[in-house]
Amino acid sequence: MSIPEAPIAWDLLKGLVCLYKPAEVTVRKMRNVFINKICQELNTLEGRPLSGYVDIEGNPSDKLTVTVKPNLADHPLVVGPRYQEQDLPVSWSNYLGFHTSGVILFGVRSGTKHAKYLRENRPTRAYRVKGLLGQVTDNCYKTGKVVHKSTWRHVRRQNMDKFLSAMQASHQKKMFEMCGVDLQSQTAYELAVQGLIRPANSKIPILYGIKCIEFEPPEFTLEIQCINEYEDYLCQLIHEIAQRLHSTAHCTGIQCIRHSRFTLEHALLMKHWNLTNILQSMEYCRTLLKESGDHVPRSSAKLVE
Repeated sequence: MSIPEAPIAWDLLKGLVCLYKPAEVTVRKMRNVFINKICQELNTLEGRPLSGYVDIEGNPSDKLTVTVKPNLADHPLVVGPRYQEQDLPVSWSNYLGFHTSGVILFGVRSGTKHAKYLRENRPTRAYRVKGLLGQVTDNCYKTGKVVHKSTWRHVRRQNMDKFLSAMQASHQKKMFEMCGVDLQSQTAYELAVQGLIRPANSKIPILYGIKCIEFEPPEFTLEIQCINEYEDYLCQLIHEIAQRLHSTAHCTGIQCIRHSRFTLEHALLMKHWNLTNILQSMEYCRTLLKESGDHVPRSSAKLVE
């Protein structure tokens, strides 16, 4: 895909783009780097021609010559680069914490409305969260100071699986209780077939699925399907699980592997951020949303207080 002129590329820069956020980088800094890369590349392409001005020469009492000349006041060396960072609106659809890596969606220009629509409809996300048994840190993450150590050799895979299943069932039961219906009733079944039940309060984290996918003590990895989560909550979750297993643990890594229908395979690494790849990603996102028919939870999905 070749882009001959900057105005053509500018017209195409509308929509959602799926990117990969590295750990220990803020979303705001990532956004600034993204915008800077786009503007730098746009300014290296052939831009629009200089605007002209009408030049009238000659003796007014005799013959006049009218010509159109390039307006040097419109030259980039005078007015600055054609494309500047403040001219490119970009917003994120999902927010990832400083220590979290993984899938993030940015809306560019008119795509900011699409990003807002996704953000307000709160689609589910999936994470891989890694933990280390036997140590507690003051912030429940590996960057914190170790404040306590404990034994971990008694923790078994089957014990963890059993507790995670109970935790998942507890969250599902909680959702139905918030609806005021019995989990074993026909009403509960009818709610379930309508789709995922989402809390009306966007500050209540809910786990729809949690399982251990790797267990090599003292290290383990959980895969979590959730909504309304945030980085500190996921770190605290690792600490809570270890406590219930009569041990201690802290989080060593968080990776978002899915946001709505977008997964790691759709996400562009920072080293691949150029106009060609960004425009191809936008087109792929557009195709994916069109094929899926509905990229966010339907507005009729049940919300509970």
